[in-house]
Amino acid sequence: MPRVSIIVPCYNEQTTIRLLLEALRQQTFPRAEMEVVIADGMSSDGTRAEIAAFQKDFPNLDVRVVDNPLRSIPSGVNRAIEVSRGGIIVRLDAHSKPYPDYVANCVSAIESGRGDNIGGVWEIRPGADTWIAKSIAVAAAHPLGVGDALYRHARHAAEVDTVPFGSFKRGLIDRVGYFDESLLTNEDYEFNARIRKAGGRIWLDPSIRSIYFARPTLLELARQYWRYGFWKWRMLRRYPDTLRWRQALPPLFVLSLIGLAFLSLFFPLAGFALIGELALYFSVMILAGLSATLSRRKPYLVFGLPLAIPVMHLTWGSGFLWSILKSSPKKNG
Repeated sequence: MPRVSIIVPCYNEQTTIRLLLEALRQQTFPRAEMEVVIADGMSSDGTRAEIAAFQKDFPNLDVRVVDNPLRSIPSGVNRAIEVSRGGIIVRLDAHSKPYPDYVANCVSAIESGRGDNIGGVWEIRPGADTWIAKSIAVAAAHPLGVGDALYRHARHAAEVDTVPFGSFKRGLIDRVGYFDESLLTNEDYEFNARIRKAGGRIWLDPSIRSIYFARPTLLELARQYWRYGFWKWRMLRRYPDTLRWRQALPPLFVLSLIGLAFLSLFFPLAGFALIGELALYFSVMILAGLSATLSRRKPYLVFGLPLAIPVMHLTWGSGFLWSILKSSPKKNG
């Protein structure tokens, strides 16, 4: 039986790190063949105290902490991999809670040769017990919010472009290299792009399931999706052929709003077009909120979805466009 190294980058995750460690302790895979390596970005809250308390309570699960002074996700993943000892790497997130058979199913899929990097499906849960946090969790799994991202709603195994977290044999690092530390987000997509360009396969298996806790407030959601959009452009500059239609729509939408707003200063018809576009957009959002309210019997979704999904679209698209501007060649002068 192979030894498994579970890699977890984290920073200020006091509220969720214990949930993750408890879930790892409940894994059906033998504890003696698992190690957990947490790369902590020098947390300033009680994250390390929570980890230390868990280590004291449950010494039969091998849990180690390494410093990640750069505080980025890819640097944390790399530092943890460097000190890990397992032949199979399973990457997880401090915001996640894997099902009890998560590690066992990852190992089974890897040993069956289904793919080079194998992952599963997220079940999005609220990050807090508030109506807006619950709405954000629904939005983060809604087709209008994430398009055709299969790892949020797939029911059948398939070859895909990317998977959340991922699990792979250590030898894959020798083939394609470590995670790119110049990308503060989208490092997993870039890693998977290199795997595919090297002839490897990314495999999604819905039996590999984890709970992911969404951001609890609109402000935190906006910050998250701004980062996603900003760093997506940086990744696409290297791999333009990986652009998917769902990723192009938010920046095009934001660009159309900016363009029509500017043109409306000179052409009144552009102002009417802007009003029409916004009216159509928010009509779709309201209909989505009504549909979710009826199907889930949660009245707050009629307000929550038309708030959360536009925040995702507008901040992702704005971050993407800002990244383009920031990376444009500077004029001499």
